[in-house]
Amino acid sequence: MDARTEKELILATKPYAKEVRWKSWWHLVSTGVLLAGWYFGIFWPTTPLWLKIIFSILAGLTIARMFIIYHDHQHKAILQNSKLADVLMTIWGIFILAPSSIWKRSHDHHHTHNSKLYTSSIGSYPIVTVEKFNTFTKKERAVYLFIRHPLTIAFGYVFVFFYGMCVRSFMNNRSKHWDSLLAIGIHIGMGILIIWLLGWTAFWLGFIAPAMISLGLGAYLFYAQHNFPSATFAEKEGWSYVNAALGSSSYMRMSRLMHWFTGNIGYHHIHHLNARIPFYRLPEVLRSIPELQMAKTTSLMPGEMIRCLRLKVWDPVKGKMIGFREMGWKG
Repeated sequence: MDARTEKELILATKPYAKEVRWKSWWHLVSTGVLLAGWYFGIFWPTTPLWLKIIFSILAGLTIARMFIIYHDHQHKAILQNSKLADVLMTIWGIFILAPSSIWKRSHDHHHTHNSKLYTSSIGSYPIVTVEKFNTFTKKERAVYLFIRHPLTIAFGYVFVFFYGMCVRSFMNNRSKHWDSLLAIGIHIGMGILIIWLLGWTAFWLGFIAPAMISLGLGAYLFYAQHNFPSATFAEKEGWSYVNAALGSSSYMRMSRLMHWFTGNIGYHHIHHLNARIPFYRLPEVLRSIPELQMAKTTSLMPGEMIRCLRLKVWDPVKGKMIGFREMGWKG
């Protein structure tokens, strides 16, 4: 770093790693009330179908925002030492198929091993070198490519959250991740109850569509903010926390509205530099620290999304992620 050393840069973010308690509660309560309003509109019998569809989309996007509030609470960035917040966030984690026992463990691992080759795949999408990929068996290649496949990411509700977060975690450690089984049971029970009481339209628009939108968006954001053309990765020996935050975590350009719906998670390089900064203070940090304004960027524009999704493996010779064309691999 020219202007600051790595240690000085982290220290520069510390004044912002303090929540404003009333703002934290305001964001939680206002988002919850708004989400309840969307659901009321979806389930109200006389709401026109076209309006139910709009409410369904808005519910999905608002769930994504509430997920970030939960995510910040798990990072201890907001609402600590509040039993009420702990209860609400525990319930929310179960509702969104990211129960705290597996989410916190896997996500904390992701933060401490971000962009570190071979140890970063817990809580993240696996990344291997060209050389390693070429040694894979057909089954290993199929699994690796399936996890990173665009459809797997788009159906993050099914593959990343329902199966990955809940089914797999419970099967791996039943005593430690009992809340994953609880999430599965409650989730299936809610779906059956909605069909029984309100019908199939309510099921698709009030249950499936919001989950597909929110968790599919979440799965893609988590992918693209560490899998973009200029991202860099390192072996354990050449790895540093600050380089991982600034070199392999992007600033995702998006509209102010989408920054709101995604809880400012697009300021991802800052979040990885200091996860204790509340999501609502991240724009303030970007404005205040010049070094962070030179972040590597991506966006939600279709062309950018395609470029990110084409990336498959890390090429240490070229110093970048590459796709099948550059690998010369035809399957």
